[in-house]
Amino acid sequence: MMDDFDSWVCDPAITRAGVEEFIADPGRVGESFLGRYTIWTTSGTTGVPAVLVQDRAALAVYTAVSVVRGYVASSAPSRFVRDVAKVAWRGGRVATVVVTGGHHGGAVMVARAHRRHPRLAGRNRLFSVLEPVPTLVSGLNAFRPSVLHGYPSALALLAAEQTAGRLHLDPVLMGSMGETLTAPVRRRTESAFGCSVRDAYGSSEAGGIAFECAERRLHVNTDWVILEPVDQHHDPVPPDVASHTVLVTNLANRVQPIIRYDLGDSVTWHRAPCPCGSPLPVITVEGRGDEVLTLPGRDRDIHLLPLALATVAEDTPGLRRVQLIKTGAATLTIRFEPVGHADPDSVWQMLRQRVAAHLADQGAADTALVRSADPPASEASGKYRTVKADRPS
Repeated sequence: MMDDFDSWVCDPAITRAGVEEFIADPGRVGESFLGRYTIWTTSGTTGVPAVLVQDRAALAVYTAVSVVRGYVASSAPSRFVRDVAKVAWRGGRVATVVVTGGHHGGAVMVARAHRRHPRLAGRNRLFSVLEPVPTLVSGLNAFRPSVLHGYPSALALLAAEQTAGRLHLDPVLMGSMGETLTAPVRRRTESAFGCSVRDAYGSSEAGGIAFECAERRLHVNTDWVILEPVDQHHDPVPPDVASHTVLVTNLANRVQPIIRYDLGDSVTWHRAPCPCGSPLPVITVEGRGDEVLTLPGRDRDIHLLPLALATVAEDTPGLRRVQLIKTGAATLTIRFEPVGHADPDSVWQMLRQRVAAHLADQGAADTALVRSADPPASEASGKYRTVKADRPS
């Protein structure tokens, strides 16, 4: 699709050259493109990162669905009113812990809100998972958010810091996004922070696909997305059977049609209705499952968040795909595939330098980086994982 970008978009004023010039400038994150579009990029976890263009109507849909179904419908009315009052009483500060430094979806939406409502910027802050954990903890302690959003791997790490007494937060609400929220991670996080974690299923290509109800079940927004669980041949699978992958069609975005896009997640569409009474169908999802890697540091073990490490690697110029595998106590083996015209040796040097610099920033500077002759590969299930360990880390 990126090769045919100029014929894929529906406004001839949008060109691949134009959007690539735009996203090359990190200072323009959240700025309108051509005065009327919002642009973000995917993480590239299934191959080549895509550039996604949204118009104002699509963004209005994403926002409305997120507010109504992600917050209002996820709890009883009395609980919702009580939570809103608590959030306001504790300062109304919202912290989002995501990858920053590029045009990634979460960062773009927060930056866009800052540009549109500068007076509220101080109450809605981004915190980067690229920062060393002590720096991240210090920043969150100073900000004291009443609402905290983040990747499950980041929430799990912050829960460990909270339990250890280094993090001192008292949030009213927490939200999970971007990765699979497992039951153990939810339990540890809720125990550490004393509040509930609300899960959601979404993608850069389709926005919010499903949100949790009060019964903690994910309901698909079938009025704005078409979700098709399929087998390896892209044929439909029956209800209550886990799919090989899932296809999504975005009904809100008309400037860049996303039709039957393969997300790579395993989805089970459940036949039984939900006790909450919602008519929207219930699904369970096995999505991105990259691992938090633990490497030895100078005076303590260093925990590397997978989306942070993957983003550092994936943003290397000339890179098509990459895979980072922990193959020893202090060894990362790197598989990569350059784009067709790029020199593999030059790409490797840049990739190695970027990963080494990130490891040094995190305090894991003595890790060996090994170039693999093998290309990045999917799991036996067909799921592509950018960051993983050959043995438990």
